[in-house]
Amino acid sequence: MLRGLTTISFYAHDVVAARDWYAEFLGVRAYFQRPEQGDPAYVEFRVGDYQHELGIIDARFAPDGWSTEDGGAIVYWAVDDLEATWERLLEMGATPFEKPTGRGPGFVTASVRDPFGNILGVMVNHHYMDVLAGRKG
Repeated sequence: MLRGLTTISFYAHDVVAARDWYAEFLGVRAYFQRPEQGDPAYVEFRVGDYQHELGIIDARFAPDGWSTEDGGAIVYWAVDDLEATWERLLEMGATPFEKPTGRGPGFVTASVRDPFGNILGVMVNHHYMDVLAGRKG
């Protein structure tokens, strides 16, 4: 049974550039790096209300079959202001993958391709907000 999101793994040929790009976008520095000194092969951020892990891995460690072609699942991160987040991502050099799209009352999704080829989804999701409100109550 699925218990919860643990780590989202993105791959990049330039981990330092990806780390710096995500640090600027997220407004936080990576809290974990391996190796600890020198150029990293892996970095990790803690993100959001539940401190989910966003890891960036050197592409040379990608599993067999990993492709830079679009495909697979898109993970959507909850945001408070989708339009502002969308604009910030584009200003930072991400390119549109899917423009903001209404999915019914209380749901809007959008996704971009980051400068490293990964698809990053953002979403307004009233179910997420309901769960968050219940946990804080």
